[in-house]
Amino acid sequence: MDTTTIMVILAVVAVLAIIVAFTIQRRRSAKLRERYGAEYSRAVVEAGGRRKGEAELAGREKRMEAFSIRPLSILDRERYVGSWRIVQEEFVDDPAKAVLHADQLVEDVMSAQGYPMTDFEQAAADLSVDHPVVVQNYRAAHEIVRRRRESRIGTEDLRQAMIHYRTLFDELVDQGSGSVATA
Repeated sequence: MDTTTIMVILAVVAVLAIIVAFTIQRRRSAKLRERYGAEYSRAVVEAGGRRKGEAELAGREKRMEAFSIRPLSILDRERYVGSWRIVQEEFVDDPAKAVLHADQLVEDVMSAQGYPMTDFEQAAADLSVDHPVVVQNYRAAHEIVRRRRESRIGTEDLRQAMIHYRTLFDELVDQGSGSVATA
């Protein structure tokens, strides 16, 4: 083979390698976008770009491989559902206190399932691996709790926090039987 033929073959191989790499990256991005939804967009924006955001999501997945996330036992599930009903009833008399109790109850459920409960941001990132849709509820409710600690907020905001916590709670304790936290 002459030098020109070798150069053409190498150029074709290089172009094919670039096309394959680009296709693999597009598929990876599409899978992450499909799996994480709004959480994908959030990660990309917070990381300052697609590559960094995707690396962050991949890092979350790798981190969670080290933990054994498990469903609640039937007894624990029933106990937590009962506790949720008490929190809902408490909302009538003391909405602010009920929201704080809902926050703690969600953390207790996550901990019982094996989620490592460190700081809020890490807990939300960890939760996003298994529950990428409802993690937005966790963040929204937590933000209301944070604002509540800094200033007085209205009952409507507290009601919204309870709705967010309930959505997350239902997702965490549900074993495919539909909404479980209804009273």
